[in-house]
Amino acid sequence: MSVQLTPAVQDYLKVIHALGGAEQTVASVDIAARLKVRVPSVTGMLKRLAEAELIRYEARRGARLTEAGIAAARRVIRRHRLVELFLTRVLGMDWSEVDAEADALEHVISPRLEAALARHLGEPLEDPHGHLIPSVEGDLRHRELLPLSQFAAGQEVVIREVQDDNPARLVRWQSLGLTPGAVVRILSHQPLDDLFHVQVGDQTIHIGSEGREGLRGEAARPR
Repeated sequence: MSVQLTPAVQDYLKVIHALGGAEQTVASVDIAARLKVRVPSVTGMLKRLAEAELIRYEARRGARLTEAGIAAARRVIRRHRLVELFLTRVLGMDWSEVDAEADALEHVISPRLEAALARHLGEPLEDPHGHLIPSVEGDLRHRELLPLSQFAAGQEVVIREVQDDNPARLVRWQSLGLTPGAVVRILSHQPLDDLFHVQVGDQTIHIGSEGREGLRGEAARPR
């Protein structure tokens, strides 16, 4: 059975992929929470996607993308991230504004326009928030990144990507220099006060759990 790749179907596939559904089974409750819908609604859609062979679905467990589902999800992800980069680099929009715009535009871009965007942008590898852009063939390189909170005092961390669904937090991160490529030195951690003291460039900043949630990176190479 085939299913039309409507915006709703594309959103489900993209969310399942974002939750790790290309490698493992994703719980229905997590999909519902990410999409802000009720679990019974998710169950109905997952059954449809399973009939179309886009996912493997197990009741009371959740869903995992099939090869066809991964390919469809990554086509949407590629368009979304190309649009974000175009809006920031070419139109000059702030990186805090482009996620919602890309959510709307990703569903209406033709393969021809997608190819033109990629050519104009120089076949980019990352979007403005540091997320990898799938290739036109659907390949997506895997990176071993950790949340900033998992690094210890004394470590230097290169921020590689930031979560892009909270505009206020993106504005704050940009003002502090917490952007992809920035090197952060963890100075100290005060668990009782929920505070990290970190150095970015020549400034020392203090951030709590909300301020660092969504920052992901890797240990910097020794100088």
